[in-house]
Amino acid sequence: MLKKQALAAAAAAVLATNVTAIASAGAATGPATVNAPRCTAHQVGKQWACITPGSYCPASAKNTYGYPVKSKQRYRCTQYPDHHWRWKIA
Repeated sequence: MLKKQALAAAAAAVLATNVTAIASAGAATGPATVNAPRCTAHQVGKQWACITPGSYCPASAKNTYGYPVKSKQRYRCTQYPDHHWRWKIA
């Protein structure tokens, strides 16, 4: 009985040591977090900038044009058959 308890205690100690070592190594070599500013849709004159293609349009953007961040393609806020307004390629 004492032998089983001693083996269980030794296994628990080894497991705890390995988990601590893995956790500390992961924290040191993990990916760096970057707090980049997020671009949100905003109106610039008569058009919109930083839109997300296919997403819902704000009410004030109905029938206007918008441009996403990563491409130069023009999108228009259009009403779909389900009566929702979304950014659709123009």
